[in-house]
Amino acid sequence: MLLTAWLPVLLVRAPLSLPMVCIAIGAAYVWSPMPMLGVANPLENLALTERLTEFVVIVSLMGAGLKLDRPPGLRTWMTTWRLLAIAMPLTIGAIAALGWAFLGLGAASAVLLGATLAPTDPVLASDVQVGPPNSAEEDPVRFALTSEAGLNDGLSFPFVHFAIALALSAETSEPWLATWFVGDVVWKLSAGATIGWMTGRIIGYVTFSLPAKLQLSDTNDGLVALGLTLLSYGVAEMIHGYGFVAVFVAAVTLRAAERAHSYHEELHAFAERIERLAMTLLLVCFGAAIAEGSVFGSIDWAMIAVALVTLLAVRPAAAFVSLIGTTPPLGDRAAIAFFGIRGFGSFYYLAYALGRAPFDSGGTLWTVICLVVVLSVVMHGIAVTPVMAYLDRKRAASVAS
Repeated sequence: MLLTAWLPVLLVRAPLSLPMVCIAIGAAYVWSPMPMLGVANPLENLALTERLTEFVVIVSLMGAGLKLDRPPGLRTWMTTWRLLAIAMPLTIGAIAALGWAFLGLGAASAVLLGATLAPTDPVLASDVQVGPPNSAEEDPVRFALTSEAGLNDGLSFPFVHFAIALALSAETSEPWLATWFVGDVVWKLSAGATIGWMTGRIIGYVTFSLPAKLQLSDTNDGLVALGLTLLSYGVAEMIHGYGFVAVFVAAVTLRAAERAHSYHEELHAFAERIERLAMTLLLVCFGAAIAEGSVFGSIDWAMIAVALVTLLAVRPAAAFVSLIGTTPPLGDRAAIAFFGIRGFGSFYYLAYALGRAPFDSGGTLWTVICLVVVLSVVMHGIAVTPVMAYLDRKRAASVAS
């Protein structure tokens, strides 16, 4: 808890990030002579891994939706729609091809690798996201990365279910494509979005539109953010919709109920504290698992090459192509393309899929995804402070002139 509060202040101007330090602390604990607690292998504890990463992601999605000042719209969110509709499918296809060609993965495992690594992470990407509600810290780069992270965690779920259906089809001859499209694409997406909109509208009314002294906003209690997160997620999952989509839509809908109200700042601050605390805990455990040796025990050069190509070529190229013809300057588009940070969403999807279908290369998938996350934390953590500071100075100079 002390680290959660103190490290962001210490690292504000340093080419380091809180996730980097947390992983290092976990590794240092394992390598120290201190009395050791057991280190859990995430591959052998799928249910625990799934639940813990699930929680931190949905809390992060609520925070991301609440802090977006810009109202949703076809034109106002054009960069977001392009990243989701063009960059994400291109990324999934390219990573799947890499997994099949260089890692020897079967079709289902290759698709799963692409689906788990395609979405950007709303948890670890906080350094490149917009500021708190009504703070006016919403330049094109931060807005694009925040809104993309808020939506693509849910929109990659159909591809994860496609991989699961493909893996299960090897055990049965029943047709599955139509069932997947109707159930896992049409129904789950629409159900998630509808539940998110409904819960956001209801909580928005109770928060801002009831008679004075009965409004939730009068409590000034940030716990409402966690309540809305769990309510929208739980109801969506109960009717077999995508809870990730529901949480983000609920947050955006609540923000729209009274966009400029100061209560949003309290809601976002509370969600951010819960997110940062959970993130710190899980990353320290992740660092410990890495140092203990269970994560990278079977690593080879092909895995390293696939991880580097994914981060340095696939995501940047796919995102840059998707943004051709948009209004942000070239430097901003390059930053949006580069900062495709990977994190807890990838861990969640992999644990979810491996717990529901037999995949032929579970160990390889875990190793590659963990490697991509570690490289992403290090590379993006080092680059984010100087790059964003440069873009901010360039933007300020352009406004001044």
